[in-house]
Amino acid sequence: MDKGRVAAFTDAVVAIVLTIMVLEFKTPEEPTFAALASEWSYFVAYLISFLFIGVAWYNHHYMFALTKRVTKGIYWVNNLWILVMAMLPVSTAWAGRFIMDVQPELFYFIIFTLWTWAYAALSFVVMRVNRNKHPEIAEKIRRMPAYRIHATVWFWLVWLIVLGLIFVWPPVSLVFTLAELILMALRTSPDSDKLF
Repeated sequence: MDKGRVAAFTDAVVAIVLTIMVLEFKTPEEPTFAALASEWSYFVAYLISFLFIGVAWYNHHYMFALTKRVTKGIYWVNNLWILVMAMLPVSTAWAGRFIMDVQPELFYFIIFTLWTWAYAALSFVVMRVNRNKHPEIAEKIRRMPAYRIHATVWFWLVWLIVLGLIFVWPPVSLVFTLAELILMALRTSPDSDKLF
């Protein structure tokens, strides 16, 4: 399978998701900054989701630049990953509108978790495809900070704590997402900007 076409399809979906998210940002009814400021909670959720997609795309690009081929398995797990990402506009809009309510923040957290599992599955499948003929590529993907963060027991312990805290202070789901994304944005593979 042509990995360029799979990457291009993924890029198109990512662009559409970003566009849909910004369209959820409502134009104020009044010509004042106070009216604009009343939309602060959606703007915060939007910025976090924008970072979410930016970090995800960067790491996805790195992984697809490394892999020597795209199999049917990679194709379908990639589709699962973009399916979950396509739910971000809905979860972002709901969490942004009701930032202090449990269910919208829990839904955002669930989408984030499903994305994490889909990304880990995609990384694993790409590693497995390259393991025999290109072990150095499989090892580079295994060492990606985005993969290693999600593979640690500490991440999932913090995840459990955050899950419980959502019922006490719902915005903790967005705070946790932001903290993890900043970590993933700052810690990238050393050669991630030298592949081309």
